Formats: sequence, C-alpha cells, structure tokens
Amino acid sequence: MNKGIIHDALVLFAITLIAGFALGAVHEVTLAPIQASKKAAATKTYQEVFADAASFGDTVVVSDSDSAAAVAGNDFGKVTVNDYMEALDASGAKIGYVVSATSGDGYKGPIQVAVGINNDGQITGIGFLTIDETPGLGMKAKDPEFKDQFAGKDAQFFELSKTGASADNQINCISGATFSSKATMNAVNAAVAFSKTLAK
Repeated sequence: MNKGIIHDALVLFAITLIAGFALGAVHEVTLAPIQASKKAAATKTYQEVFADAASFGDTVVVSDSDSAAAVAGNDFGKVTVNDYMEALDASGAKIGYVVSATSGDGYKGPIQVAVGINNDGQITGIGFLTIDETPGLGMKAKDPEFKDQFAGKDAQFFELSKTGASADNQINCISGATFSSKATMNAVNAAVAFSKTLAK
C-alpha cells in the first residue's frame, strides 16, 4: 500500500516537473516575439509624435526620485515619468525629446503617453503606449479630435474644459469620459514638467 502511494506520488511529481519545464520553455520561446512586437509598436508611436525626427537616441529610464521632483507641487494625480530619449535629425543633431509618462487615474487602468517636445518648447504630438479604456468613450482619447489638440502648442500645463476650450492651455474633454481625458492630460503635463528639467 505504501509502495503504491509512493509510486503514485513520484509519478505525479514527474508529470508536474515535466509540465513546469514545458511551460517555461513555451514562455521563453514566446517572450522574445512579444517584446519585439512591443518595441516596434513603441517605435511607431515615437515616430508619430515626432515626425521630423530621423532617429532617436537611447532610452533613458527616469528614477522615481527624479520623476517625483519634476511633478512636485502640481496637482497631476497619480503620475510617473517613465523615460525619455533625444529626437535626432538626419545629421544626428538633437531637435527635441520624446518623454513617456503614465497616469494611474484612467477609468479602467493606467494610461501611458509619449510626448514629443521640440527645441523651441512646442509639443510636436502625443501618442499612446498603454491605454485600455471603455470603447466608444475613453478610447476616443486616441482619436485625432482629442489627441491632436496638444500638437503645435507650447509645452505648458494644460487644463480640461467641459464647455469648450477658450484658452491655449485648455483641452476639450471627451464627452462622457472625464477620467480618461484628465488622466491623459495629466500624463502629458507630467511629461512637460520633466522636459523642463532637461538641457535645451
């Protein structure tokens, strides 16, 4: 009886061990393509937000302390500046930066944006690296009608308007999606705040 129990336990252990190795192997095989896909999507976003850039410098990760210092004293909610890179022209000269920042105040989850800011201190565009809001509402943040409001404006701290933007620093809110609109705007504001700490 005891031998039977021991045998069954060993067989079960062996099956579990083999299954574990198999899952690990599958994970390793699929990890590289997933990472490559994410990198390609991010690169496409960088090119969209800074169309004049011929290439981009290395990604520089922003420390928690530098992120906190950049947004200190501002009411941007739960924001984090993630990283930045130089935008370069064909000769390799810096023409601006792309700064990535995340707001944790989205309606369904975090919203991460990439913001292009040129040497003249103007926003060249914004794009989304992470967003999973409500279809037909918060996901409208990706529509040109909303995100293109930032492009061409001075890199400044923006405000949300529900009655129609009347000032250069005001952004029209998406109807029925205040959380998504504000989270996106505050992520942009965080990126702008950090850009002011970078060398011109």
